[in-house]
Amino acid sequence: MVARSSAHCQIEAAASDAWQRELGQAFTRVDPLLAFLGLRRDQVPGLDPEPGPFRLLVPRGFAALMRAGGPADPLLRQVLPLAAERVLTPGFRCDPVGDGPAAQAPGLLRKYAGRALLMARGACAVHCRYCFRRHFPYGDFGAYDARIGIALAQIQADTTLHEIILSGGDPLLLADGALVDLLARLAAIPHVRRLRLHSRLPLVLPSRITARLCALLRTVTPRPVLVIHANHARELGAAAQAGLAALGAAGVTLLNQSVLLRGVNDDAATLAALSERLFDCGVLPYYLHQLDPVQGAAHFAVSDREARGLMAALRARLPGYLVPRLVRETAGAPCKEPLG
Repeated sequence: MVARSSAHCQIEAAASDAWQRELGQAFTRVDPLLAFLGLRRDQVPGLDPEPGPFRLLVPRGFAALMRAGGPADPLLRQVLPLAAERVLTPGFRCDPVGDGPAAQAPGLLRKYAGRALLMARGACAVHCRYCFRRHFPYGDFGAYDARIGIALAQIQADTTLHEIILSGGDPLLLADGALVDLLARLAAIPHVRRLRLHSRLPLVLPSRITARLCALLRTVTPRPVLVIHANHARELGAAAQAGLAALGAAGVTLLNQSVLLRGVNDDAATLAALSERLFDCGVLPYYLHQLDPVQGAAHFAVSDREARGLMAALRARLPGYLVPRLVRETAGAPCKEPLG
Protein backbone atom coordinates (compact mmCIF):
# COMPACT_ATOMS: atom_id res chain seq x y z
CA MET A 1 0.00 0.00 0.00
CA VAL A 2 2.85 2.38 0.86
CA ALA A 3 4.54 1.65 -2.47
CA ARG A 4 1.34 2.43 -4.38
CA SER A 5 0.91 5.68 -2.45
CA SER A 6 4.51 6.67 -3.19
CA ALA A 7 4.07 5.93 -6.89
CA HIS A 8 0.85 7.95 -6.93
CA CYS A 9 2.70 10.93 -5.38
CA GLN A 10 5.46 10.66 -7.95
CA ILE A 11 2.93 10.64 -10.81
CA GLU A 12 1.16 13.65 -9.31
CA ALA A 13 4.44 15.55 -8.89
CA ALA A 14 5.41 14.79 -12.49
CA ALA A 15 2.04 16.09 -13.69
CA SER A 16 2.48 19.22 -11.58
CA ASP A 17 5.87 19.90 -13.18
CA ALA A 18 4.71 19.25 -16.77
CA TRP A 19 3.52 22.80 -17.33
CA GLN A 20 6.92 24.21 -16.34
CA ARG A 21 8.69 21.88 -18.76
CA GLU A 22 6.22 22.84 -21.49
CA LEU A 23 6.79 26.53 -20.86
CA GLY A 24 10.52 25.94 -21.10
CA GLN A 25 9.99 24.49 -24.59
CA ALA A 26 7.91 27.45 -25.85
CA PHE A 27 8.75 29.17 -29.12
CA THR A 28 10.95 32.21 -28.50
CA ARG A 29 12.05 32.92 -32.09
CA VAL A 30 9.97 33.69 -35.15
CA ASP A 31 11.48 31.28 -37.67
CA PRO A 32 10.90 28.05 -35.66
CA LEU A 33 7.27 29.08 -35.04
CA LEU A 34 6.75 29.75 -38.75
CA ALA A 35 8.37 26.42 -39.64
CA PHE A 36 6.08 24.63 -37.18
CA LEU A 37 3.11 26.16 -39.03
CA GLY A 38 4.51 25.43 -42.50
CA LEU A 39 5.07 29.11 -43.27
CA ARG A 40 7.93 31.15 -44.71
CA ARG A 41 8.83 34.71 -43.84
CA ASP A 42 7.77 35.99 -47.25
CA GLN A 43 4.25 34.64 -46.70
CA VAL A 44 3.63 36.97 -43.75
CA PRO A 45 3.13 40.58 -44.86
CA GLY A 46 4.89 43.08 -42.62
CA LEU A 47 6.63 40.46 -40.49
CA ASP A 48 9.21 41.63 -37.94
CA PRO A 49 11.49 38.59 -37.49
CA GLU A 50 13.58 40.27 -34.73
CA PRO A 51 11.04 41.98 -32.46
CA GLY A 52 13.42 43.46 -29.90
CA PRO A 53 12.85 43.70 -26.14
CA PHE A 54 9.22 42.50 -26.25
CA ARG A 55 10.27 39.13 -27.54
CA LEU A 56 8.21 36.32 -29.00
CA LEU A 57 6.91 33.77 -26.49
CA VAL A 58 4.36 31.14 -27.57
CA PRO A 59 3.77 27.75 -25.88
CA ARG A 60 3.77 24.89 -28.36
CA GLY A 61 0.32 23.71 -27.29
CA PHE A 62 -1.13 27.10 -28.15
CA ALA A 63 0.70 27.10 -31.48
CA ALA A 64 -0.85 23.69 -32.22
CA LEU A 65 -4.30 25.35 -32.15
CA MET A 66 -3.29 27.60 -35.06
CA ARG A 67 -4.09 26.72 -38.67
CA ALA A 68 -1.03 25.45 -40.49
CA GLY A 69 -0.23 27.47 -43.59
CA GLY A 70 -2.45 30.36 -42.47
CA PRO A 71 -0.48 33.61 -42.13
CA ALA A 72 -3.66 35.49 -41.12
CA ASP A 73 -4.78 32.92 -38.55
CA PRO A 74 -6.43 34.87 -35.69
CA LEU A 75 -4.46 33.04 -33.00
CA LEU A 76 -1.18 33.58 -34.81
CA ARG A 77 -1.99 37.25 -35.39
CA GLN A 78 -2.19 37.80 -31.62
CA VAL A 79 1.40 36.66 -31.01
CA LEU A 80 3.38 37.21 -34.22
CA PRO A 81 5.45 40.45 -34.23
CA LEU A 82 4.91 42.83 -37.14
CA ALA A 83 6.88 45.85 -38.30
CA ALA A 84 3.77 47.94 -37.56
CA GLU A 85 4.66 47.67 -33.86
CA ARG A 86 7.62 49.98 -34.45
CA VAL A 87 5.41 52.80 -35.78
CA LEU A 88 4.85 55.61 -33.26
CA THR A 89 1.14 56.41 -33.45
CA PRO A 90 -0.27 59.59 -31.86
CA GLY A 91 -2.38 58.79 -28.81
CA PHE A 92 -0.73 55.39 -28.22
CA ARG A 93 1.40 55.40 -25.07
CA CYS A 94 3.69 53.17 -23.00
CA ASP A 95 1.31 53.37 -20.01
CA PRO A 96 -2.15 53.60 -21.60
CA VAL A 97 -4.23 52.87 -18.49
CA GLY A 98 -2.37 54.84 -15.83
CA ASP A 99 -0.68 51.99 -13.97
CA GLY A 100 2.21 54.25 -12.95
CA PRO A 101 0.18 56.88 -11.06
CA ALA A 102 -1.97 54.13 -9.48
CA ALA A 103 0.99 52.37 -7.83
CA GLN A 104 0.90 52.35 -4.02
CA ALA A 105 3.86 49.97 -3.69
CA PRO A 106 5.88 47.91 -6.18
CA GLY A 107 3.24 45.83 -8.00
CA LEU A 108 0.28 47.10 -5.93
CA LEU A 109 -2.16 49.29 -7.89
CA ARG A 110 -5.20 51.12 -6.54
CA LYS A 111 -7.56 52.54 -9.19
CA TYR A 112 -11.15 51.76 -8.18
CA ALA A 113 -13.11 52.02 -4.93
CA GLY A 114 -12.90 48.93 -2.76
CA ARG A 115 -10.42 47.10 -4.99
CA ALA A 116 -6.69 46.80 -5.46
CA LEU A 117 -4.62 44.90 -8.00
CA LEU A 118 -1.57 42.94 -6.93
CA MET A 119 0.92 41.89 -9.60
CA ALA A 120 1.82 38.47 -8.28
CA ARG A 121 4.26 37.76 -11.12
CA GLY A 122 5.97 39.94 -13.66
CA ALA A 123 6.03 37.24 -16.34
CA CYS A 124 3.50 35.65 -18.70
CA ALA A 125 3.33 32.34 -20.54
CA VAL A 126 2.61 34.09 -23.85
CA HIS A 127 3.47 37.50 -25.23
CA CYS A 128 0.37 38.99 -26.82
CA ARG A 129 1.36 41.78 -29.18
CA TYR A 130 -1.50 44.05 -28.03
CA CYS A 131 -0.66 43.69 -24.31
CA PHE A 132 -1.27 46.96 -22.47
CA ARG A 133 1.66 46.17 -20.14
CA ARG A 134 4.18 45.35 -22.85
CA HIS A 135 6.28 48.34 -21.70
CA PHE A 136 5.72 47.91 -17.95
CA PRO A 137 8.97 48.06 -15.87
CA TYR A 138 8.61 44.67 -14.18
CA GLY A 139 12.34 44.62 -13.58
CA ASP A 140 11.93 47.35 -10.94
CA PHE A 141 9.87 45.12 -8.65
CA GLY A 142 12.68 43.76 -6.52
CA ALA A 143 12.64 40.51 -4.54
CA TYR A 144 9.27 38.71 -4.37
CA ASP A 145 9.10 38.14 -0.60
CA ALA A 146 9.94 41.74 0.27
CA ARG A 147 7.53 43.39 -2.13
CA ILE A 148 4.67 40.99 -1.34
CA GLY A 149 5.22 41.67 2.36
CA ILE A 150 4.95 45.42 1.77
CA ALA A 151 1.84 44.99 -0.37
CA LEU A 152 0.12 42.76 2.21
CA ALA A 153 0.87 45.27 4.96
CA GLN A 154 -0.72 48.05 2.92
CA ILE A 155 -3.78 45.92 2.15
CA GLN A 156 -4.07 45.01 5.85
CA ALA A 157 -3.96 48.69 6.82
CA ASP A 158 -6.60 49.84 4.30
CA THR A 159 -9.96 48.64 5.60
CA THR A 160 -11.77 50.10 2.56
CA LEU A 161 -10.34 47.31 0.38
CA HIS A 162 -12.82 44.45 -0.05
CA GLU A 163 -11.50 42.76 -3.22
CA ILE A 164 -7.94 41.91 -4.26
CA ILE A 165 -7.18 41.08 -7.88
CA LEU A 166 -4.09 39.00 -8.61
CA SER A 167 -2.68 39.90 -12.00
CA GLY A 168 0.70 40.49 -13.55
CA GLY A 169 2.19 39.13 -15.63
CA ASP A 170 0.21 36.04 -14.73
CA PRO A 171 -0.45 34.87 -11.16
CA LEU A 172 -0.76 31.22 -12.22
CA LEU A 173 2.95 31.25 -13.02
CA LEU A 174 3.50 31.09 -9.27
CA ALA A 175 4.21 27.57 -8.03
CA ASP A 176 1.25 25.93 -6.30
CA GLY A 177 2.61 26.45 -2.80
CA ALA A 178 3.44 30.11 -3.34
CA LEU A 179 0.07 30.80 -4.96
CA VAL A 180 -2.00 29.16 -2.24
CA ASP A 181 0.16 30.79 0.47
CA LEU A 182 -0.50 34.21 -1.07
CA LEU A 183 -4.23 33.54 -1.38
CA ALA A 184 -4.37 32.30 2.23
CA ARG A 185 -2.56 35.39 3.52
CA LEU A 186 -4.98 37.63 1.64
CA ALA A 187 -8.00 35.63 2.83
CA ALA A 188 -6.83 36.05 6.43
CA ILE A 189 -7.29 39.82 6.18
CA PRO A 190 -10.76 40.39 7.69
CA HIS A 191 -11.94 43.14 5.32
CA VAL A 192 -10.94 41.24 2.14
CA ARG A 193 -14.17 39.53 1.06
CA ARG A 194 -13.37 38.62 -2.55
CA LEU A 195 -10.30 37.22 -4.31
CA ARG A 196 -9.96 37.40 -8.07
CA LEU A 197 -7.28 36.04 -10.41
CA HIS A 198 -6.74 37.11 -14.03
CA SER A 199 -4.92 34.53 -16.14
CA ARG A 200 -4.30 33.48 -19.72
CA LEU A 201 -2.74 30.15 -18.69
CA PRO A 202 -5.89 27.98 -18.82
CA LEU A 203 -5.90 28.64 -22.58
CA VAL A 204 -2.27 29.00 -23.62
CA LEU A 205 -0.81 26.51 -21.12
CA PRO A 206 -3.70 24.30 -19.94
CA SER A 207 -1.28 21.78 -18.40
CA ARG A 208 -0.98 24.34 -15.58
CA ILE A 209 -4.47 23.37 -14.40
CA THR A 210 -3.51 20.25 -12.48
CA ALA A 211 -5.55 18.15 -10.09
CA ARG A 212 -3.27 19.37 -7.30
CA LEU A 213 -3.89 23.04 -8.15
CA CYS A 214 -7.66 22.49 -8.21
CA ALA A 215 -7.52 20.66 -4.88
CA LEU A 216 -5.56 23.52 -3.35
CA LEU A 217 -7.93 26.17 -4.71
CA ARG A 218 -10.83 24.22 -3.23
CA THR A 219 -9.36 24.93 0.23
CA VAL A 220 -9.24 28.72 -0.21
CA THR A 221 -12.01 30.74 1.43
CA PRO A 222 -13.44 32.87 -0.06
CA ARG A 223 -13.34 30.69 -3.18
CA PRO A 224 -11.52 32.66 -5.90
CA VAL A 225 -13.02 34.11 -9.05
CA LEU A 226 -10.90 33.34 -12.12
CA VAL A 227 -11.13 35.66 -15.11
CA ILE A 228 -9.61 34.05 -18.19
CA HIS A 229 -8.70 35.90 -21.38
CA ALA A 230 -9.92 34.34 -24.62
CA ASN A 231 -10.37 36.35 -27.80
CA HIS A 232 -11.35 33.58 -30.21
CA ALA A 233 -13.28 30.31 -29.88
CA ARG A 234 -10.37 28.23 -31.20
CA GLU A 235 -8.30 29.19 -28.17
CA LEU A 236 -10.62 26.95 -26.16
CA GLY A 237 -9.33 23.56 -27.25
CA ALA A 238 -10.02 20.21 -25.62
CA ALA A 239 -7.24 20.60 -23.04
CA ALA A 240 -8.45 24.05 -22.04
CA GLN A 241 -12.02 22.78 -21.74
CA ALA A 242 -10.90 19.94 -19.46
CA GLY A 243 -8.93 22.32 -17.24
CA LEU A 244 -11.80 24.77 -16.98
CA ALA A 245 -14.18 21.92 -16.08
CA ALA A 246 -11.82 20.90 -13.29
CA LEU A 247 -11.66 24.47 -11.98
CA GLY A 248 -15.44 24.72 -12.08
CA ALA A 249 -15.76 21.45 -10.19
CA ALA A 250 -13.42 22.91 -7.55
CA GLY A 251 -15.91 25.72 -7.01
CA VAL A 252 -13.98 28.44 -8.84
CA THR A 253 -16.23 31.04 -10.52
CA LEU A 254 -15.17 31.40 -14.17
CA LEU A 255 -15.52 34.57 -16.25
CA ASN A 256 -13.92 35.71 -19.50
CA GLN A 257 -12.66 39.02 -20.75
CA SER A 258 -11.71 39.65 -24.37
CA VAL A 259 -10.08 42.45 -26.30
CA LEU A 260 -11.64 43.61 -29.56
CA LEU A 261 -8.86 43.15 -32.12
CA ARG A 262 -8.70 43.99 -35.81
CA GLY A 263 -8.16 40.82 -37.81
CA VAL A 264 -8.84 38.55 -34.83
CA ASN A 265 -12.43 38.92 -33.64
CA ASP A 266 -13.81 42.06 -35.26
CA ASP A 267 -16.96 40.45 -36.67
CA ALA A 268 -20.20 39.42 -35.00
CA ALA A 269 -20.04 35.75 -36.04
CA THR A 270 -16.60 35.31 -34.45
CA LEU A 271 -17.65 37.01 -31.22
CA ALA A 272 -20.87 34.98 -31.05
CA ALA A 273 -18.94 31.74 -31.58
CA LEU A 274 -16.60 32.75 -28.76
CA SER A 275 -19.50 33.33 -26.35
CA GLU A 276 -21.08 30.00 -27.28
CA ARG A 277 -17.79 28.15 -26.85
CA LEU A 278 -17.17 29.83 -23.50
CA PHE A 279 -20.55 28.65 -22.27
CA ASP A 280 -19.72 25.12 -23.44
CA CYS A 281 -16.65 25.36 -21.20
CA GLY A 282 -18.54 26.64 -18.15
CA VAL A 283 -17.36 30.23 -18.52
CA LEU A 284 -19.54 33.35 -18.76
CA PRO A 285 -18.55 36.34 -20.93
CA TYR A 286 -17.70 39.34 -18.76
CA TYR A 287 -15.99 42.17 -20.63
CA LEU A 288 -15.17 42.97 -24.24
CA HIS A 289 -12.48 45.63 -23.98
CA GLN A 290 -11.80 48.28 -26.52
CA LEU A 291 -8.07 48.11 -27.21
CA ASP A 292 -5.96 49.93 -24.66
CA PRO A 293 -3.91 52.43 -26.71
CA VAL A 294 -0.50 50.96 -25.94
CA GLN A 295 2.41 51.98 -28.10
CA GLY A 296 2.98 49.29 -30.76
CA ALA A 297 -0.59 47.99 -31.01
CA ALA A 298 -2.37 50.59 -33.14
CA HIS A 299 -2.81 48.14 -36.02
CA PHE A 300 -5.22 46.13 -33.83
CA ALA A 301 -7.57 49.07 -33.20
CA VAL A 302 -11.31 48.92 -34.04
CA SER A 303 -13.31 52.15 -34.01
CA ASP A 304 -16.00 52.80 -31.40
CA ARG A 305 -18.60 53.00 -34.15
CA GLU A 306 -17.68 49.54 -35.42
CA ALA A 307 -17.55 48.18 -31.87
CA ARG A 308 -21.06 49.43 -31.09
CA GLY A 309 -22.34 47.91 -34.32
CA LEU A 310 -20.84 44.56 -33.38
CA MET A 311 -22.50 44.71 -29.97
CA ALA A 312 -25.88 45.43 -31.54
CA ALA A 313 -25.44 42.38 -33.78
CA LEU A 314 -24.47 40.24 -30.77
CA ARG A 315 -27.52 41.31 -28.80
CA ALA A 316 -29.69 40.36 -31.76
CA ARG A 317 -28.32 36.80 -31.95
CA LEU A 318 -27.41 35.81 -28.36
CA PRO A 319 -29.22 35.60 -25.01
CA GLY A 320 -28.27 38.47 -22.72
CA TYR A 321 -26.10 36.36 -20.41
CA LEU A 322 -23.81 35.51 -23.35
CA VAL A 323 -23.29 39.15 -24.38
CA PRO A 324 -20.19 40.69 -22.77
CA ARG A 325 -20.15 44.33 -21.70
CA LEU A 326 -18.26 46.58 -24.10
CA VAL A 327 -15.95 48.79 -22.05
CA ARG A 328 -12.91 51.03 -22.20
CA GLU A 329 -10.38 51.60 -19.44
CA THR A 330 -9.28 55.22 -19.17
CA ALA A 331 -6.39 56.35 -17.01
CA GLY A 332 -7.64 58.12 -13.89
CA ALA A 333 -11.31 57.19 -14.37
CA PRO A 334 -13.20 55.80 -11.33
CA CYS A 335 -14.43 52.74 -13.27
CA LYS A 336 -14.34 51.17 -16.70
CA GLU A 337 -16.39 53.21 -19.17
CA PRO A 338 -19.31 51.33 -20.77
CA LEU A 339 -19.63 51.92 -24.52
CA GLY A 340 -23.08 50.35 -24.84
